[in-house]
Amino acid sequence: MTGVELVMAALAAGASAGLTDTAGSAVRDAYGALREAVRGRLPARSGEVLDAERVEPGVWEGRLREELTASGADQDGEVLAAAEHLWALVHPGEGSGRYQVDASGAKGVQVGDHNTQTITFN
Repeated sequence: MTGVELVMAALAAGASAGLTDTAGSAVRDAYGALREAVRGRLPARSGEVLDAERVEPGVWEGRLREELTASGADQDGEVLAAAEHLWALVHPGEGSGRYQVDASGAKGVQVGDHNTQTITFN
């Protein structure tokens, strides 16, 4: 996942999780920290792109992606660390190698991310 993809995914996940009653204060705090880190990197006029309700639906994601890239926020260590932290809270165990898979004797099994499999039947 590129820096801009990570930040975009973490912001979306944090916003979604923050809307639920089950979101803990750690998720809300991490989401707020990420938003502030991103807002600190964006030019003042671009800050409103973080407030999706103020921007035309369906347009804010493209604008935010452009602003993150143009401002260098997608390469900023503080922003990326905040995004990784939030992502880990919202998606615990994902991509961490936390799970052990025993596929002995299995056929046609794939383990990992972004795999492709072609099966030919005779």
